[in-house]
Amino acid sequence: QVQVVESGGGLVEAGGSLRLSCTASGLTLTFDAYTVGWSRQAPGQEREGVSCSRRSGGSIAYAASGKGRFTISKDSTKNALYLQMNSLKPEDTAVYFCAAGGGDLDARSRGQGTQVTVGS
Repeated sequence: QVQVVESGGGLVEAGGSLRLSCTASGLTLTFDAYTVGWSRQAPGQEREGVSCSRRSGGSIAYAASGKGRFTISKDSTKNALYLQMNSLKPEDTAVYFCAAGGGDLDARSRGQGTQVTVGS
């Protein structure tokens, strides 16, 4: 069974930085065989994609909201995904989720999320 666990959230002042981490276990293929990414959900709003790294050396994509401020990276030897977030804004406040999909997965596997709160 695939398990995805996020960490690294917290409270930060506007303009600050956070680095989110995610580890995936129970995968049967190499980490690079999966499309992995981050999404977020603010209170009262729908979940939105933040960034993804497509499988097998595919492209990286960012939502407009984080472009130029967020950087996604991964360590395939550790089945780990990261999201470096700089110049944080109060509107970045949300629960951030990591997910893995594609490969041999019938459905996307998403973690429980990590709370990011940006004070003004």
